[in-house]
Amino acid sequence: MGTSVQVTPLCGAYNENPLSYLVSIDGFNFLIDCGWNDQFDPRLLEPLSRVASTIDAVLLSHSDTLHLGAFPYAMKEYGLSAPVYSTEPVYRLGLLTMYDQYLSRKAVSEFKLFTLDNIDAAFQHVTRLTYSQNHHLSGKGEGIVISPHVAGHLLGGTIWKISKDGEDVLYAVDFNHRKERHLNGTVLESFVRPAVLITDAYNALSNQPPRQQRDKEFLEKSVLKTLEAGGNVLLPVDTTGRVLELILILEQFWAQRLLNYPIFFLTYVAPSTIDYVKSFLEWMSDSIAKSFETSRDNAFLLKHVTLLINKSELDNAPNGPKVVLASMASLEAGFSHDIFVEWVADAKNVVLFTERGQYGTLARSLQSDPPPKAVKVTMSKRIPLVGDELIAYEEEQKRLKEEEELKATLIKEEEPKVSHDSSLSDPMVIDSSHANASLDVVGSHRNGYWDILIDGFVPPTTSVAPMFPFFENSSEWDDFGEVINPDDYIMKEEDMDQAAMQVGSDVDGRLDDVSAGLILDARPSKVVSNELTVQVKCQLIYVDYEGRSDGRSIKSILAHVSPLKLVLVHGSAEATEHLKQHCLKHVCPHVYAPQIEEMIDVTSDLCAYKVQLSEKLMSNVLFKKLGDYEIAWTDAEVGKTETGTLSLLPISKSAPPHKSVLVGDLKMADLKQFLASKGVQAEFAGGALRCGELVTLRKVGHASQGGGASGTQQIVIEGPLCEDYYKIRDYLYSQFYLL
Repeated sequence: MGTSVQVTPLCGAYNENPLSYLVSIDGFNFLIDCGWNDQFDPRLLEPLSRVASTIDAVLLSHSDTLHLGAFPYAMKEYGLSAPVYSTEPVYRLGLLTMYDQYLSRKAVSEFKLFTLDNIDAAFQHVTRLTYSQNHHLSGKGEGIVISPHVAGHLLGGTIWKISKDGEDVLYAVDFNHRKERHLNGTVLESFVRPAVLITDAYNALSNQPPRQQRDKEFLEKSVLKTLEAGGNVLLPVDTTGRVLELILILEQFWAQRLLNYPIFFLTYVAPSTIDYVKSFLEWMSDSIAKSFETSRDNAFLLKHVTLLINKSELDNAPNGPKVVLASMASLEAGFSHDIFVEWVADAKNVVLFTERGQYGTLARSLQSDPPPKAVKVTMSKRIPLVGDELIAYEEEQKRLKEEEELKATLIKEEEPKVSHDSSLSDPMVIDSSHANASLDVVGSHRNGYWDILIDGFVPPTTSVAPMFPFFENSSEWDDFGEVINPDDYIMKEEDMDQAAMQVGSDVDGRLDDVSAGLILDARPSKVVSNELTVQVKCQLIYVDYEGRSDGRSIKSILAHVSPLKLVLVHGSAEATEHLKQHCLKHVCPHVYAPQIEEMIDVTSDLCAYKVQLSEKLMSNVLFKKLGDYEIAWTDAEVGKTETGTLSLLPISKSAPPHKSVLVGDLKMADLKQFLASKGVQAEFAGGALRCGELVTLRKVGHASQGGGASGTQQIVIEGPLCEDYYKIRDYLYSQFYLL
């Protein structure tokens, strides 16, 4: 049998809940994504809690809460301690996302699920990889190779490829084939016939308008029209994800139209987000990278967008129409929640949604058709304690401090007893028989009085004489003095990253002030909440800027990739069933859509064996260069070595004849240019390449036919047997390697 593969959804199957999946490759357990929703409901993580101790590695695909929101909590509560892998932007921006989530909730509630220290501790486990970098696992994962590839949804967003014994398992959720302003499209279509493809059905039922139509509706009919009418525009956005595309769209539009309306980007980590993004140009679209190479123009040197980290800064801004991009997109917490409550009652204002809200959130309820005329909201704020409440708080803190001091005293009293009972902690381990003999000798020279009594010190029974631990300095010396180790004076990369990314250490110092005021404020405080019913009089508009492929594109891409087995996750029940039935007919015969905690076995039906190439065989092989590779045709027979492993050996009799094999991947457009360089006039007509007056070249078949077809391609030469026919055929053969 082939490589053993099992897939178990832990969250996000037959629904739009956060994403979290257990994928086992020959007994090695991957946790792919560790998401949570904006409501931080611990019940969603119960399946994860049952398997956390068995996880061997964690792969993070995107930097938003739906893909890594539960990561710090799982590390803290469930004992998740496996190595973690992601791209550099997912690591950096994911950290800022979790900072913003924590700060947004700590400002309005007694949030205790995790702390900033828990976030820092969790992200210290992350190993960062670049796109297409092959990372070989060791130990239990020996033979497994993981590599991240472009997903096209968020900056640094990843399609994970897991390979073992020549079989590929692809995890591709939330991919986008369209090239955008700041991102290239996905490379999913470059993979053909993987053993297993795990993908989502989130957008299986959606269709997207053309980009020009969408941009016009967003910029002119929604944003500009509202501003010219004297209204404000609120865009509830994520912290570090799709908001980057929106910022670039607004920047470019403002520059083209010479607009003066203020634009504000308001999150607790807005300056840090843009500072990091400025250094990630190599992860962005080709146009952004090329612009920087040629003119040193950084697309995120913002000229029209002002970065804010405190709502008071927005309140102090001049009156008048404005655009505000504020987190969170769900409207459950954060600055967007408070601004929505302030602006919702004014009919001139617009709340502009650019992504579907999570189920059960305020944003999702406002996106219903028809939208509600009134909604209930909870307004919370933190205020200092005064009067009796302050006195009660101080007494409680005093009591807790006394309990801690008492506990510390008891522990201190127990330490001598522990050292008396055990000799394992003593640096000088002495055999008890020798110790007693030594004591007897000492006693005989001192008239039997060898006990030493020192107040407050109990000597261990195994010690010759009471002494404190002493460690001799064993430094090495040479002719120039003490030999030093340079590594002792080099700051580790993780420490440098952590020092640069700690909350309160932003380059411009702005984040430091807010964070210190919120977290390190020594003044006792409490959260005061009250429920309000607000009338929804403002306009509610939805324009799709989610950055995901739509249903038609998903079906086309899946047919092109044509996996041997397909696993569908993360999507409504209707969307999942719709895509499953389509793929059964048009993509492959093995399509699975498991429920939560339902393990499915998608082990390949192919048989795979490991064989060695013997030295006798390789010494007679003639290789030919093909791009970055060397190829050769060889005839061999399978035998066994002395150790019992399979090996390819030279055949004992003469090699049988074989048909000639042409190796290469020829594109008709490249062939057209080559023929033109040889003086042959060629042009495309009716899907074929017409060469001169008489000969036509036509490519038939498809490299990735569905339904388990072999997917071979052929180039057919049509025309009468003449001089041009043989000349063009020779030119065609020259583009391949003959084996």
